[in-house]
This record gives sequence, structure tokens and C-alpha cells, in this order.
Amino acid sequence: MPALKYSRQREAVKKALMNRRDHPTADMVYTSLRETFPNISLGTVYRNLSLLAGLGEINRISTGNGDAEHFDGNLTPHQHFICTHCHRIYDMQVESAASLLEEAQRAAPGSVESCRMNFYGVCRECMQAQDAG
Repeated sequence: MPALKYSRQREAVKKALMNRRDHPTADMVYTSLRETFPNISLGTVYRNLSLLAGLGEINRISTGNGDAEHFDGNLTPHQHFICTHCHRIYDMQVESAASLLEEAQRAAPGSVESCRMNFYGVCRECMQAQDAG
């Protein structure tokens, strides 16, 4: 694959994502970029997020509910907790994940290259709102 030509907008999309910890959707990234790049289009943001995810420079996350995909600029190994009520995504560190990956490698009929682990449940904020209501 030929080297990609530098794109100021692609770099801005990547930087905007790297500076966030909230796992934004493409629409959220677009809204934040409009302050700096008033002429950027939503299509440009979608294309660049898709390209960056395809290159492995960011992660794409589905909440499993058919809503918009979310994106994560944090490439360090970690897991996610996805609230089944509000669909927010939280970073988690599960220490036994490394041993699970080793166990999967022993059981696999080939080489395990990666694993993405999501946990689903109700976040504290939604539980508190349910208790209050």
C-alpha cells in the first residue's frame, strides 16, 4: 500500500480523538472540530475515522445496540464497560485479561493476534437515576 499523503484534516481528526477519553461518535468529533475547522464536512470526518481505524491508529467500538459507532484513540491494552441504558463507554483495566489471552492462544488452532473485550451492564449514574426515580 502506498504511503498516505499528509492531510491536515486527518491529523486534526486523530488529534481530536487522542485528546478525549469519552469514546465519541463521528458526530461528536465533527462538532468539536468545527471550532477549529469551520469548513470541515461530516463526510470528511467519517472517512478519516474509518481510514484511521482501518490503519489501526484508532479503535472503532460498537455498543451493540445499532446506534452510531464510537471511536477510541487509546491503543494501550484495555477493556470497555458499555452501559446498556445510556450506552456510555468506560475504559477498564482487567488484570486477568492477559492470562485469558494466553489461555486463548494455547487453545486456538492458530496464532491469536488480538482480542477486544467488552463488558455490558448498567453504569452507576443510571443505577442512581433509577433509584431516585
